[in-house]
Amino acid sequence: MGPIHLFDLASRQAQWLSVKEAAISSNVANANTPGFKARDVDPFSDVLEKTQLSMAATNPHHLELDATGITAIQMRQKDVAETTHSGNTVSLEQEMMKAGEVNRDFSLNTSIVKAFHRMMLAAVRG
Repeated sequence: MGPIHLFDLASRQAQWLSVKEAAISSNVANANTPGFKARDVDPFSDVLEKTQLSMAATNPHHLELDATGITAIQMRQKDVAETTHSGNTVSLEQEMMKAGEVNRDFSLNTSIVKAFHRMMLAAVRG
């Protein structure tokens, strides 16, 4: 596997956020459709778990990290949607909360990319 660059990772997250936003808008649009089941996408953390990231020492003075001493804890909150009499499982409150999270994540993603872009420009200009 090749190196993972920040801009590539940010681009993948932005694409994932776009898909999540489309799923949320579909759920909201079908909130009154009888029998409609709410949809969601896999968490972005699953994408990162499938990606093997490792530290690379490019200088002998770099610190080494023992991977056996690190434990990862996954915490996932299950969304419990109530089913209405029509069989619809969309909760507008949950969808609005998810939309706010997507908005916040887009803003954070953009801010990080802008900061690294400014740092790269400053390094190139010297």
